[in-house]
Amino acid sequence: MANSKYEYVKSFEVDDEVVLPNLIVVQIDGRHFQRFSEIHEFERPNDEKALNLMNSCAVSVLEEYPDLLFSYGYSDEYSFVFKKTTKFYQRRASKILSLIVSFFASVYVTKWNHFFPQKELKYPPSFRGRIIPCATVDVLQQYLAWRQHDCHVTNQFNTCLWMLVRSGKTEAEAREILMGTQKQEKNELLFHKFGINYKNLPEMFRQGSCVFKTKVADIVKHGENGTPVKRLRKKAKIIHSENIAGRRFWNEHSSFLEELGGFMDEVSKIKPEYLRSFLKSEKLMPCTWIVVRIDGCHFHRFSDVHEFEKPNDERALSLMNSCAVAILQEFEDVIFSYGVSDEYSFVLKRDCSFYQRQASDIVSVIVSFFTSSYVMKWKVFFPQKELKYPPSFDGRAVCYPSTEILRDYLSWRQVDCHINNQYNTCFWMLVKSGKSKSEAQRTLKGTQAREKNELLAQDFGIDYNNLPIIFRQGSSVFRKHLDENENRASGDKLQTNVIVEHCNIIEQSFWNAHPFVLG
Repeated sequence: MANSKYEYVKSFEVDDEVVLPNLIVVQIDGRHFQRFSEIHEFERPNDEKALNLMNSCAVSVLEEYPDLLFSYGYSDEYSFVFKKTTKFYQRRASKILSLIVSFFASVYVTKWNHFFPQKELKYPPSFRGRIIPCATVDVLQQYLAWRQHDCHVTNQFNTCLWMLVRSGKTEAEAREILMGTQKQEKNELLFHKFGINYKNLPEMFRQGSCVFKTKVADIVKHGENGTPVKRLRKKAKIIHSENIAGRRFWNEHSSFLEELGGFMDEVSKIKPEYLRSFLKSEKLMPCTWIVVRIDGCHFHRFSDVHEFEKPNDERALSLMNSCAVAILQEFEDVIFSYGVSDEYSFVLKRDCSFYQRQASDIVSVIVSFFTSSYVMKWKVFFPQKELKYPPSFDGRAVCYPSTEILRDYLSWRQVDCHINNQYNTCFWMLVKSGKSKSEAQRTLKGTQAREKNELLAQDFGIDYNNLPIIFRQGSSVFRKHLDENENRASGDKLQTNVIVEHCNIIEQSFWNAHPFVLG
């Protein structure tokens, strides 16, 4: 990020490192997935294809991030466990959480057609996530026992519920019948009324899925005589175990013992209240502007692999803008956003109570929805170009106490847009003219804005100020009140439309012209 007089706003970013010796668990679960499953007509109480899609996403996450040791999931929830000594992004909670939930969402959309080839994905899925620091391996053991117990209880209830509904009861009547019933009573209801032995239901439904890495012999090549040459490689494996928090299961996997430590005892009683005390809660300060800034992860490589135009690919920028529009259409608490290159900043209204202002929920939902939208909209902007691998974004939430400081933040980002675009325009023109990248860097080292403009004009006949404004000033996305200049009857609701503009948001004139943006 470029230097400017607005850089002081960085001081509002707080450190969120998960300190050692805490073990890091990332828990994600689907946002409004009951509605999602209804719209996409999932089987009740369990859709095996939907569960296999979730499992496949978990496999991809483990294969993408070497520091992840294993994961456990059921329904629309998954928990990912990092090895004890991980320094993944220096253990910054927001970075870790946003990358995992973003990549998971990206893979979910990418793999949808493989599991549901006859079913259209009707809107972008999104996931809530949180970091759970486990002070000891015993806390992790309690956590895993808690989640697997929840899997069993939830599945047993839902199996009874949907069998009753299929038998002719309304959902309300079924819930009333089940109210207060114990485990044995539910089992008897299933057996006597529907002929179902609960223990004979698929293990994946009753026990959930555990994904972990194991060493397997892979054929890497063949010798001259045709003999296969094998190497041991780590690959993700899915199993359905009755007790993932038990010592027997744990001791069967040496990597768990090496990277996390061993369990001293079996879990005798699950204590959800005790575990909830470890949930990392970061409620953002009230009456402050919340900004969620997201950035593409390794987008230099992503742009190279997908052959984006340099220094700017207008289709790629339009795709980013379209995703930002989708965010404002989905979340009414997001009132303004500003984007450049592979970065976007989303401003939430000052008095919002979005997810009770929990930073992890806000960041994970926005990042995952943006990522899902990016993958779903790819073909609209790149109809002839295959998406070669799932993109991901990281994000963080920062509070700004006044409108003046918020505007300085946005000014900082727009100044950064100009400085970086001017440099990149010069750099890529030099490269296209025959210079190597290192030669181009040496040519530009220490040059000022005026000198860069002169280089472009004299060597390449380019007037920097005539380049497309989207490149020079970035993109602002906000709601425009369709009747803001008309007289309205008292109490009438303003009609709005989300628009994208490329304008100077540093000057007061923009805010004068759009007084409703920040209220």
